Amino acid sequence: MAADLNLEWICSLPRTWTYGITRGGRVFFINEEAKSTTWLHPVTGEAVVTGHRRQSTDLPTGWEEAYTFEGARYYIKLSQFKL
Repeated sequence: MAADLNLEWICSLPRTWTYGITRGGRVFFINEEAKSTTWLHPVTGEAVVTGHRRQSTDLPTGWEEAYTFEGARYYIKLSQFKL
């Protein structure tokens, strides 16, 4: 299960840990001591949901609803690739 990013998550990081955010908006955690990174919070073991994508059953097949960090809604038409 994933959780939303909030101040509690940041404050609960162990002393040697920090966090970063990718250009795509995904949160990751950095262990400064071990020089390693992970998508999972080091205390809870959960990934952080940034809220920028959400699947909806009300949309036509092949579409996703998404939100900017400011909260504006937009829609994404997923491509169908044949290999």
